[in-house]
Amino acid sequence: MAKRTIPVVDLSKFTEGTTRQRNAFVKKLGKAFHEIGFVGVKNHGVSQQLIDDFYAASKAFFALPTDTKRSYEKPELAGQRGYTAFGTEHAKQSKVADLKEFFQIGQTVPADHPLKSQYPDNVEVAEEADFLRLGVELYRAFEKAGGSLLEAIAIHLDLPVDYFTNHIDEGNSILRAIHYPPIRQEPKSAIRAEQHEDINLITLLVGASAGGLQLLNMDDEWMPIMPEEDEIVINVGDMLQRLTNDYLKSTTHRVVNPPREEWHKPRLSIPFFLHPKSGMDLTCLDRCVEDGKANYEPITAGEYLDERLREIGLKK
Repeated sequence: MAKRTIPVVDLSKFTEGTTRQRNAFVKKLGKAFHEIGFVGVKNHGVSQQLIDDFYAASKAFFALPTDTKRSYEKPELAGQRGYTAFGTEHAKQSKVADLKEFFQIGQTVPADHPLKSQYPDNVEVAEEADFLRLGVELYRAFEKAGGSLLEAIAIHLDLPVDYFTNHIDEGNSILRAIHYPPIRQEPKSAIRAEQHEDINLITLLVGASAGGLQLLNMDDEWMPIMPEEDEIVINVGDMLQRLTNDYLKSTTHRVVNPPREEWHKPRLSIPFFLHPKSGMDLTCLDRCVEDGKANYEPITAGEYLDERLREIGLKK
């Protein structure tokens, strides 16, 4: 069996375990996020049936004709809801677009909610009636699992256990279904997803339908991430790295093209980008700043997201 690149933790030991098991979980998760920035999570509470059903609905959506898919594009929302066409998004340091198309589902709040103006309606797909319903259900399940992981991180950082809770409750998270189509010709230096770091607090990724995910380790080597079945891969995003003054690592990762003999295989992956509300202050935590040297200027989550969406070509 191939050696694991990332450690694995059992979330049920934190949510249902003894004090000793909870403490051990916090220690292991904190160590993984500090040293590697990635961890595999099993017994995460997200239903495999729900994941499978959303995969099937996503596959059906991406199989629709291009013109049909493009009718669900909302350029005025900077790709934050609905469809984004192939060749639109690129990594911030790259001018070459990634080999992917995607669909995004965001937070839902009632019409009279004070944050409603920040959360546009999600896009219904007429041809695939269950797509949005299943997506919202999966979104809620990821929110719950992500909330538990952030409670553990709060404990690890010696913060109150509910430090992140109010920030992520009704936060600006995004569920993204990504389709990497079969590769038909030699790509112009493009890969399925160029090296990048995620913008948010943490990302929860359910096993992709094909390999290719790699992380850049401390020795500047690209290492494959091969999750076991029923495992979610979690990684630290830039917001959490920024908040902790680089103590927790937002690790560079990418999705490489498959070997030529597998070019005909598409790849589907479902990441959940866990964001706080836009007003969250990302000023470096005092406890993470030694000698008064913060590595980052104060900024809110909303301002930071806006800046990064422009860098990756989603916001003009």
